[in-house]
Order: sequence, then C-alpha cells, then structure tokens
Amino acid sequence: MTHILLADDDAELSDLLVEYLTNHGLTCDCAYDGEQVLEKIKFLKYDLIVLDIMMPKIDGLSVLRQLPTLTQTPVIMLTAKGDEIDRIIGLELGADDYIAKPCNPRELLARINAVIKRAITQTTDLTSLIHERLELDQAHRMCKVDGEILQVTGTEFDLLVALLQQQGNVASKEWLSQTVLQRELQPLDRSLDVHVSRLRKKLQPFHEDPIKAVRGRGYQLVL
Repeated sequence: MTHILLADDDAELSDLLVEYLTNHGLTCDCAYDGEQVLEKIKFLKYDLIVLDIMMPKIDGLSVLRQLPTLTQTPVIMLTAKGDEIDRIIGLELGADDYIAKPCNPRELLARINAVIKRAITQTTDLTSLIHERLELDQAHRMCKVDGEILQVTGTEFDLLVALLQQQGNVASKEWLSQTVLQRELQPLDRSLDVHVSRLRKKLQPFHEDPIKAVRGRGYQLVL
C-alpha cells in the first residue's frame, strides 16, 4: 500500500485531501510545519512526499534543500496558484512535480499515481544502458560519465534514459513529458524544460552543449 506524507499547515485542506486519498487506497500521514516533515522522515519511510512551499518554522523550499541528504523519496510540491518562481526553484532543487493550490484532490491523486508508477517502473528494469561516454545503471539508479559518478535526481535519471533510448535522435517534448513525467504536455507547463536545464548544467563539465534544444521539435542528447 502506498504510504505518503502530506505536509501542509492548512489543517482543513489536509483533512479533505487525506479523506480523499485514503478512500482511494493510500495511507497518509500529516505534517503541519517543516520541522515535523524532517522529524517524520528520520523514522518512517514514505513512497512520496506532498510538500507545501509555504509552511511555518521551516518553509518547503528549505525542507527540499535538506531532503537529498536524508531520503531519495519523490516529492510533489504544493505551490500558490500562479507562483511560477517557487515552482521553478522547487524543480531546480530536485522536486519531481508540482501542483497549484487550491488543488483538485482528483488531480493530486493522478499526479501521485504517475510518480509512483514511474518509481515502480524504475525498479523493474535492471538493465544497464551504455552509450559511448555515458552509462546508466538502472538497477542502482546510478549515472556515470567517463566512468565518473554524476549525482542526478530520479527525474533527471529518467530523462537521461529516455534521451539515450532515442539514440541521438530528437525526442519531442510531448513524448518526453509522457515518458518521463507521465502526463500530457501542457502549454504553460515548464517542468520538463526546468528538468532539462538542470540536467544540462550537470553534464556541461563533460560537454559544452550536452543536450541540444531543437526549436519546434524537442531535445537531443549529444554527449
């Protein structure tokens, strides 16, 4: 059974979301401030964290900065409607997805299921993908460039797998969104672009332009 941590200081909204998610087979714990989030993940293992950006004591972005040293659990951010800056910062800090508040419980469930489905798919494919300078060990979720381990998030790893599977061809944004983010590409959704930008920066010490943006078409791995 999927076990999630719902972190939001809005108790009324949390109760509503917990009731809906529980009725759809999820087990939910709640945290109402950033300190509680960090405390809970020390002692319990979650399949996913839904993390509100605006929380007391320690805000969501500060929590997100600390998570990589504590857990590899996927994160979906809750952000204020229209607050694109927080979304971009959150994605750059390693969040897997975001949803704007006030959120529709059904949409949140769909986002949760998409991230969980991706995580399950990751664990069932144990093959290694090797192409010239790049090696992706899917069993251990490890990326190596020229034999050197490169620290990437789960979404960045999946993005590399998808791009590598295209064998140097251009991968459309629509296909990448479906394959990596498990959802259709929306006109104003910049999630994919932010993940690509973050991954490109990590690869640039090995290649000046490792992921080319092909105008009107998509992205191409040229490392």
